[in-house]
Amino acid sequence: LLLLLALLTVVTKAKVFSRCELARLLQEEGLDGYGGYSLANWLCMAFYESTFNTAAQSIKADGSADYGIFQISSQQWCTDDHSPSDNRCRMACRDLLSSNITDDIICAKRIVRNPQGMDAW
Repeated sequence: LLLLLALLTVVTKAKVFSRCELARLLQEEGLDGYGGYSLANWLCMAFYESTFNTAAQSIKADGSADYGIFQISSQQWCTDDHSPSDNRCRMACRDLLSSNITDDIICAKRIVRNPQGMDAW
């Protein structure tokens, strides 16, 4: 019962952004040009990863999962209860599922500072 309640809470906090709404937010958060990537790059990545849905989750064959609007991996960047993680963004994966994507953006900035840049996705 508690798990169901927790899942419903996450769902009610989720949001599917419109392209323009997300573009405006990413611009405000300084992603246009961040790491050498244009606002168009960030929007394209978010669209193909989650269709702008903050509640998007995908489970991989190895048991890890991708979370949120940028589909951030639990294997390296956040921690969940299902798989070991390096947790490089120092956050719980469930925090990436809410309508407030500030933490998603902070972690995405951390990811693109690595040598792979946006190729990490």
